[in-house]
Amino acid sequence: MKTSPSAAGPGNRISSVRRATVYGVSAAVLIAPFIIAVPAASAAVPTFPNNIIVFPDRDFITVEGYQDRIGQTATVEVTRPGVGVIGSAQSVVSAGDVAFEINHPGGTCWGAGTALKVTPDIRPGDLVSMKFGATAAGDTTTQDVYVNGTPVLAADGVTVTLTGFIGDGVKQAQVEQRIVEPAFRNTAVARRDVRAVPGPLTANVGYSSSLEYGVAGANTFTATYVFDNQDAASIAAAAGTGVRVMSWQLEDAVANRQGLTIAEFGELGGPGMGGCPNGPLQSGPVGATDVIAATVADPLKITWTPAVAVPGTPAITGYRVHAVAQTVVNGERAEFGKRINSPAAKTTTISGLNPAETYDVFLVSVSSAGETFPAVHAIPVTDIVAPLTTASLQSGSFRTAQQLSLSSNEAAAEIYYTTDGSDVFLTGGTLSPVAVLYTQPLTIAATTTVNFAAIDPSGNISTQGQVVLTITNDPLPSTPTFSSPPIAGTGSATLNWTAANPGAPELTVTGYSVQAYTADGVVAGPARTTAGDVTTLVFDALTPDTTYQFTVTASNANGPGTESAKSDPVQALGALVANAGTDQAITRATTATTVTLDGSRSTSTDTTYLWEQVLTSPTDPDRVTLTGPTTVNPTFSLPLFATPMTNNPLTFRLSVTSGSAVRTDEVQITPVASQITVTGARWKPRDFRIDGVSSSVGGTVTIHRDGPTGPVIGRAPITAAAAPQTGGVFTYRVRNSATNPGSIWIDSTLGGTVGPVTVTTR
Repeated sequence: MKTSPSAAGPGNRISSVRRATVYGVSAAVLIAPFIIAVPAASAAVPTFPNNIIVFPDRDFITVEGYQDRIGQTATVEVTRPGVGVIGSAQSVVSAGDVAFEINHPGGTCWGAGTALKVTPDIRPGDLVSMKFGATAAGDTTTQDVYVNGTPVLAADGVTVTLTGFIGDGVKQAQVEQRIVEPAFRNTAVARRDVRAVPGPLTANVGYSSSLEYGVAGANTFTATYVFDNQDAASIAAAAGTGVRVMSWQLEDAVANRQGLTIAEFGELGGPGMGGCPNGPLQSGPVGATDVIAATVADPLKITWTPAVAVPGTPAITGYRVHAVAQTVVNGERAEFGKRINSPAAKTTTISGLNPAETYDVFLVSVSSAGETFPAVHAIPVTDIVAPLTTASLQSGSFRTAQQLSLSSNEAAAEIYYTTDGSDVFLTGGTLSPVAVLYTQPLTIAATTTVNFAAIDPSGNISTQGQVVLTITNDPLPSTPTFSSPPIAGTGSATLNWTAANPGAPELTVTGYSVQAYTADGVVAGPARTTAGDVTTLVFDALTPDTTYQFTVTASNANGPGTESAKSDPVQALGALVANAGTDQAITRATTATTVTLDGSRSTSTDTTYLWEQVLTSPTDPDRVTLTGPTTVNPTFSLPLFATPMTNNPLTFRLSVTSGSAVRTDEVQITPVASQITVTGARWKPRDFRIDGVSSSVGGTVTIHRDGPTGPVIGRAPITAAAAPQTGGVFTYRVRNSATNPGSIWIDSTLGGTVGPVTVTTR
């Protein structure tokens, strides 16, 4: 069951036309003064009037809406799959259609308010997400579409064409190509742009246009414009960087385009305005931090914290360190240095320097992209102050293994420790042969005495510290797990979990503690407890219509064990409840299947019901007809498969109304398609044969050429396979086929599809 709040539609958005003028974004259909219920966005795509628009060619982001967050600070991150966060920025939501922009004049720079000072090179597949604190507020996946070049004017003087690329994951029905040129206003077009949408040539004011796929090859689109006069065609052909293509992840019931990408031909990436940080490759690799140059007895000792490459940029391969004398002799300054070929290096020494000279020290990181610019600068210092070293734990007794962290007030100091009770440094400042360099927290699983001390780059040694940790290893109970999702009640949730192992045969579980958390991960009030082996609890006094998660912890005589993972989220019910039932998977049959929706767990007193199918677009091929949409249990006929119908889940929303209060809930019905496989596709003159198998028996396969919706070659029934095989088989054979079709596509009336399949010549 999926719950979504009611939302106001585009009738309340009065500035959509202005947005269309500024950004070239298709304006929503205005249906004032009505309020339209907008379907909840799939995944985390924002719901209108909120939106996140990505301009990848300019590395530019526009955030629209979020007017319930005016004055709040949002964090935007660009995440590349398999790489991590490659760009981030913070900005305050302002009043108006545009909440804020990043990397656009008048907006915020990438890196504002965050530690990642780089303008990301946004590419297809990158996820642009937004959050307020820890609360996610929507995201947009950059779509893989772009225009290949400038428009081409045909010999007839009125036809203009251009081509572009469309990735496999882009929804073809949710693409629009535009040529933007203000000079169109002085032609019969009478507006600043012309547009092409999927389909054949369609008449518009001053021109006709079409958008077709595959004409110029796989993964291509071709936009064709036929203008009423040659002047307008010439303007289109000379548009240059005014050529763009847009694609959106979701289109709601009133045509709002959500999760929008606008690819602009010829635009340049990188900083969009002065003062913004360079792109990931424009300043070389990032430099090391905490660089300290200290004078010791003979050499100059330089220490630093190794640099971490910006995600998506070449790896750092090492460092270059050089000391430059401040004294100028004959127009020259002496320079000494080293090249370090380890990215993990954090110290080196430079010998042979003049003790009477003062030097500037410069350190750069090195990668295949070059060196850090500008270099990190440090001036050598003479240090006579010993570092201070501390431990994260005090001496004491603990029931279980502990993590012990050691730290120093000097970042460049090295910390050493022993675990046998011996001193870290011997008489005269010599390091003990059993001392170990501290690099990460220590796991202390048995009673241990830890001595520790630090030495800084100048050779100053800290006072030795000591921690004695006594580990009793008293057994604690195991971690419980929830045995089923929470069950929502009015202002409550019923929880069930598996019994914990008490920890030892002589012990028993003395009780369980259940903690509630809000959707933001914040603790929601005090924990509730059960005694003994009781493994169920009704957690009451919850705020109605609020989502919670829960954890459970078992205790024995030695104390509490480990807190469990959080439960599935559950929304505590209010006085008015909408429950559309559980998601279902319906196996396709050889005849249409009747599916019943179930709203029986909704409020039944003084209420009205309305069931609606949530469509992906006005031309959704999976539209069905609901019978009894104002009853608790409406039905619909699950259609047999036929292109262009898909096997995507069908989503239905139940709205329950009582007085002025409305609650909504959604349920998904997923058609389970038959799986079909071609085992042979062969042709020779006067003999063309296709053989295959199916996971289901019954139905019919249809063979197409020239694409999944191309001309039909023929059909064949799916019959039961001979024992001992299971499932179905099909064979199509004709003896008068004049030519080899090359490739074929096959679909089944039970939902299975396969193709392209190469037909071999025998």
